[in-house]
Amino acid sequence: MIEVGRLCFKIAGREAGKLAVIIDVIDNNYVLIDGLVRRKKCNVSHLVPLGTVLKIKKNAPTAEIHKAMIDSKIIDEVPKKGEKKERKEKNVKQHVKREKESKPAKEAKPEKKEEKKEAKPEKKEKAKPEKKEKAKPAKKDAKKKEAKPAKKESKKK
Repeated sequence: MIEVGRLCFKIAGREAGKLAVIIDVIDNNYVLIDGLVRRKKCNVSHLVPLGTVLKIKKNAPTAEIHKAMIDSKIIDEVPKKGEKKERKEKNVKQHVKREKESKPAKEAKPEKKEEKKEAKPEKKEKAKPEKKEKAKPAKKDAKKKEAKPAKKESKKK
């Protein structure tokens, strides 16, 4: 089923949905493909073999493969390199009108927020107490050191 010249449909990866032709069998799991995809090594599980077998030589150049595909009427012509599909254009006018209508309402709200932001820092400054000296942590450390030997003695008993 996997042989040189077999037309396949790629089902996984970047080029999923495109036609490819097997040009070399590397081993049981991998083949070299070309055609409407980039020439590369591909896993056999990523391909669906079709019934058509093209008459090409092993490691045939891309131009020869394209010619064989056109002769067997698989494709009408070779797509040009870098050619992209056309996209539908979006109606921009409706989108712009909606933005213009909604902008005046949005501009009024940020002014109120700025006033609130200015009021908040004043409250924070009043609420902050002054920091006391670091003498207290030293006392706590001394108490902890005294407590540790007492615990050790209770465990021994």
